[in-house]
Amino acid sequence: MTKQRREELSVKAERAVLVGAILPGQHLDPDDPLAELKSLTRTAGAKPVDEILVRLRQIKPGTFIGTGKSREIAQLVRAHRADVVIFDNDLTPGQIRGLEEILAVKIIDRSELILDIFASRAQTRQARLQVELAQLEYTYPRLARMWEHLHRIGAGAPTGVGARGPGEQQLEMDRRMVRKRVVQLKSALRKIQARREREVWSRGSQFTVALVGYTNAGKSTLLNTLTGANTLVEGRLFSTLDTKTRRWQLRPGLWVLLSDTVGFIRNLPHHLVASFRATLEHTQQADLLLHVVDVSNPLAMAQTRSCLAVLEEMELDPNRAMTLLNKVDRLEDQTALQTAQTLFPDALPISAATGQGLDRLVEEVTRIALGEEITVSVRTASANGKLLNLLKAQGNVTHREYSDGVVQIQAELPARLVDRLRQMGAAVQIIHSSDPSPTKDKT
Repeated sequence: MTKQRREELSVKAERAVLVGAILPGQHLDPDDPLAELKSLTRTAGAKPVDEILVRLRQIKPGTFIGTGKSREIAQLVRAHRADVVIFDNDLTPGQIRGLEEILAVKIIDRSELILDIFASRAQTRQARLQVELAQLEYTYPRLARMWEHLHRIGAGAPTGVGARGPGEQQLEMDRRMVRKRVVQLKSALRKIQARREREVWSRGSQFTVALVGYTNAGKSTLLNTLTGANTLVEGRLFSTLDTKTRRWQLRPGLWVLLSDTVGFIRNLPHHLVASFRATLEHTQQADLLLHVVDVSNPLAMAQTRSCLAVLEEMELDPNRAMTLLNKVDRLEDQTALQTAQTLFPDALPISAATGQGLDRLVEEVTRIALGEEITVSVRTASANGKLLNLLKAQGNVTHREYSDGVVQIQAELPARLVDRLRQMGAAVQIIHSSDPSPTKDKT
């Protein structure tokens, strides 16, 4: 019976009892401690029918919460005819098995729930591969205790004298199958990532901006408002899994690329972050990060810490991030906004829905995108069309002279483009810069 339950991890259209085990030092929303779990459950398609909080001094090895509390939850399951019990904690395979023996229904932990949502949301091939990889990496260490097989073995499986027991044999074959599939998935994702890197290189002359932040913080709404895009906007978690990039016009003649990325969440499984590294690559390659915070959320500061922890794990420079305090139109009083501005004095209060504060945002991004204006002398082959187009699009050409297949150009342009010009084969000399530093690279 247990084996049959564990073969299906989806929680769609099921009645769910929610369980939150609160450990010492753990901080949740005092008004609604399981608000996020309820939102995750609904996003997965299940219906929360009851919930229970369990305060623990320490984790119980067999059932995580102890036999007494497990039996109390079993009564709720029977009373509500629930199909599944969902924990706001990560459980070991042994704890899942122990709980299922007492509760007689399927048990889903936090990581499984998030993976189920990601699986239902994945649209592109890259996202589907990343979700499958994350699921397999989550499942692999649990094979021995979680279920007996991922793939039914045909009748020709070797048995008899000298053969191991069929359960152990199946387990080892499952492990080999999972390892092989993980290698295939990683190889496919590396190819996709290499193609993405080539795409980034091809548009490397443009300033790139990435939206990051907690899931449902309003990133997709902000992308739509700023670029006129028609990106899906839902009041559910993880509505965006695949990075979407659109052109954003800051002023006539000045365009940047704005990307909407997958949202972060509290206790986002590490293997999920690793699997989605190709998607999150946009944040690593972006010139500027816009960290969107839902300031109307009572847990805004805790969510911000979760986001910063993920960015730190990805070794991103915090100096490249600008904090945006979104959804100020939803604030009934200004206390939350004042607290956030005390912690983030350089943050910009905005409303992606109403447009409040977006003019100031455009001004700040324009200032950063233009950066230091310098005058350079560029020498390159007259057939170097990509470089000449770059100078035309991003700079102000003041002089051009052709001689023997070579063109000498003087132009005013953002300092950030100098390295790009050199990578494209040009000899660049800086003639004038507003930078007071006495040391200049005259290569």
